[in-house]
Amino acid sequence: MQAKVVPFSVAPKEAIDFLRRKVDVPTATWTDLWQAEHSVAFTVAGAQTDALVKDFHEAVQRAIDDGLTIEDFRKDFDRIVENHGSDYNGSRGWRSRVIFDTNVSTAYAAGRWEQIQRVKRTRPYLRYVHLEGQAHPRPQHAAWHGLVLPVDDPWWDTHYPPNGWFCHCTVMSVSDSDLSRYGWSVADQAPQTIMVQRQVRQSDGSIRTIDVPDGVDPGFAYRPGEMPDAFGED
Repeated sequence: MQAKVVPFSVAPKEAIDFLRRKVDVPTATWTDLWQAEHSVAFTVAGAQTDALVKDFHEAVQRAIDDGLTIEDFRKDFDRIVENHGSDYNGSRGWRSRVIFDTNVSTAYAAGRWEQIQRVKRTRPYLRYVHLEGQAHPRPQHAAWHGLVLPVDDPWWDTHYPPNGWFCHCTVMSVSDSDLSRYGWSVADQAPQTIMVQRQVRQSDGSIRTIDVPDGVDPGFAYRPGEMPDAFGED
């Protein structure tokens, strides 16, 4: 069974609004914008004109607004590529899924965080949930499954899912009564964060070495919805 992003059964207002607020930004590669910068900018790696980025933004927005599937989005993808005479790396299936999956997953995560903040007085914990049934599960993500920590624990600043490309982990908000009902317990402390070095290629072709938490893909060690430093927020 291959895990995948499915359409929303109920329109997720917070996710819809999050995506709609984004500003279109043309880029050459995915490293041109980094981590929390994606909370304010919509971009598709290699889409270097305003018109092309705008069309992709509208297509993803429609997918979230209307609860469309990846198959629906691919019709828009094909139309946009043809209209703009656009080239892209990789296969059609892979490229369209990267665009759809990453934007839907991060929009949902940002919207979910807004909901979590509204109810954290009565539901003060988060439980990490690793999606079962994936063809190639990440060992670290599977190990984090069931971890319960306070909503405001700093661990979530770098490990709030999604934690990588095609990661479909999520969190659930938890109350004290949930802990009693299901026999869960709050961890005494967050798992130790081990930093590892990874290399990423930048738009000029140079290689940049960065430190990331083990188990988190480069570019994902932030919480979707978090504002970049330039906006004066954590």
